[in-house]
Amino acid sequence: MAGAADLEAPPPGAGEPISEAEALRRLRQSEDQSLQYYAAWWLGRMRSRHPDAVPLLQAALRQRQPRNPAAGVEHNAVARNAARALGKLGDPRAVDDLLAALEDNDDGLREAAVRALGDLRATAAVAPICRRLASGLTGAGAPQANSPKLQEPCEALLEALGDIGLAEDPVLRVIEPFLNHDRPLIRSAAGRALLMLTGDPRWANDLLSLLAHPQLQVRRAALMDLGAVGWRPALEPICRTLAENSLKLIALRGLLEHGQGEPDDEAILAAMDALL
Repeated sequence: MAGAADLEAPPPGAGEPISEAEALRRLRQSEDQSLQYYAAWWLGRMRSRHPDAVPLLQAALRQRQPRNPAAGVEHNAVARNAARALGKLGDPRAVDDLLAALEDNDDGLREAAVRALGDLRATAAVAPICRRLASGLTGAGAPQANSPKLQEPCEALLEALGDIGLAEDPVLRVIEPFLNHDRPLIRSAAGRALLMLTGDPRWANDLLSLLAHPQLQVRRAALMDLGAVGWRPALEPICRTLAENSLKLIALRGLLEHGQGEPDDEAILAAMDALL
């Protein structure tokens, strides 16, 4: 869901605040994965510019682990946090390692890697992402056995295509079937990607309708997606949405950041003031 970074909280068991030097020290050691886990999160959250940060995070991303419930941390938790951090740091050196993680069997790691690739606007990721989505609703979009998860992290894959911004016909054809997915969050991600790639207002209709969905989680997703696209005709519908004012403000900030200097800037600022 777009805008999640604005709501990011420290990972469980984060403990006391640490310094950049301490985060780097924790990431260098390999005996305690829980220390690495927090360190990777910290470096991304603080947008570290230390010259060792990206190489250490790349090494942590490669440090994938077999499943071991006794390990004390979630499977591949360090690698997932490293992937997220690499996306935030914006260094293109990370692309090859993230592409490798996109082929991992761990769907949670694939999701973290593809979101990072979207953050990096990595055009090299478009072909592998499209390949994972190409099987459509009955393949990538089908539920896993005995799990609420889908075969692929479709929401993240679709959003990444929009973020990367390669608006070619084969990419659009891969996305369009997901507008008919039975899960509204997937429909929202598909509409977001198509609207972002094409600017065609017809793709905004589903997103606007989801602002009135009975489930709060869906309304939140649609808010964030419209804000990520910067779809300014959504100003009034966003303000009317039954959701937290804090999320409306994030969405409105997204509208404002796209196309600053437009005549309706004052209307957006006034709407934000009314929500404060």
